[in-house]
Amino acid sequence: MLNVEQLKYSINHMAPERVCEAVLELRLDGIVTDERTPFGKVHFNTCFAEIEALFQRAGFHRPLDVVGYQGLIYALYDPGRWDAVQVLRWLKARCEPASEAG
Repeated sequence: MLNVEQLKYSINHMAPERVCEAVLELRLDGIVTDERTPFGKVHFNTCFAEIEALFQRAGFHRPLDVVGYQGLIYALYDPGRWDAVQVLRWLKARCEPASEAG
């Protein structure tokens, strides 16, 4: 397990090219899940400011926010395009089987 300083170091030294796909997704949809970024929930929970700075270096200059659903899935989103409740509902729908959602 990495400590917080190691996590921050890994993010601050990550090549912006690694997040370019997520940046494109954010520009198109305004939301990207942790499965499409090089970060997991531990990074989101402890290093959000560094992640936001990396996205800015990669070309996404709008503010970002993060929301998670029961620790299972996390999403970065553009709060200018999405409300946190909308993102949470979207994450919930992705996590729960169709039979439970209905």
